[in-house]
Amino acid sequence: MSTIRPLPSIFLPHGAGPCFFMDWSPTGTWDRMADWLRGLIGQLAVAPKAILVVSAHWEAPEFTVNTQAAPGLLFDYSGFPEHTYSLSWPAAGSTELAARVRDLLAAAGIDSAADDRRGLDHGVFIPLKLVFPHADVPVVQLSLRRGLDPAEHLAMGRALAPLRAQGVLIIGSGMSFHNMQRFRRDNGPVDADSERFDAWLRETVSLPRKQRDQRLIDWAQAPGARASHPREEHLLPLHVVAGAAGGDAGARIFEDRVLGSAQSAFAFGLDQR
Repeated sequence: MSTIRPLPSIFLPHGAGPCFFMDWSPTGTWDRMADWLRGLIGQLAVAPKAILVVSAHWEAPEFTVNTQAAPGLLFDYSGFPEHTYSLSWPAAGSTELAARVRDLLAAAGIDSAADDRRGLDHGVFIPLKLVFPHADVPVVQLSLRRGLDPAEHLAMGRALAPLRAQGVLIIGSGMSFHNMQRFRRDNGPVDADSERFDAWLRETVSLPRKQRDQRLIDWAQAPGARASHPREEHLLPLHVVAGAAGGDAGARIFEDRVLGSAQSAFAFGLDQR
């Protein structure tokens, strides 16, 4: 049964490891992003019945769906305080949504696979522990596809677009800038390439669908692109949510300056009146 209004599709920054749940130096580095994540659900006109998340931290030979009814957590980070390896976020899975995802992909001629063992990685549970602190909305994770072809990820998003009118919030979890060699632990001056690429992203998501898709396919030609993403796994969740947007307009809904980089969140189909 469709909802009165389709939910938006959202690309959000997930921070660095378990950054929101530990002391960080300089103090306050992640506070603004954490506060925004805590308030995100309040921006939705319709409460989601379920969540579908594509994280930068899962790549598989085919688009792969986590089919567990009760997925655990995958602590896929290292070198952080001991307590960050005992965080909990006991959200249920949804075998029904997982099956629906695979059906939609098959109908679009896109091969997929199922995984009933892998836990939800930190690109899922770290930000969503703030967005949905009570873990009271079922969540299904969907992988990126190895090869990281932007057109394939846009097409995958397009196939999943009907979910938005069925109460499913589609989230892409990544970072709009992700160059480990250029991050600054002292929160120094913002990287100029990061600023240039962020401005390009903001312009791109606001374009009509045909132009937006072509620019996202050719993203590596954008100003500051490869300096911002030497490898594109943290950007491609944006392609998925843009594909799922259909003709809905996109906009930047959050911006931050952290670790010497510009970081933004984008939404498509979000009523900001």
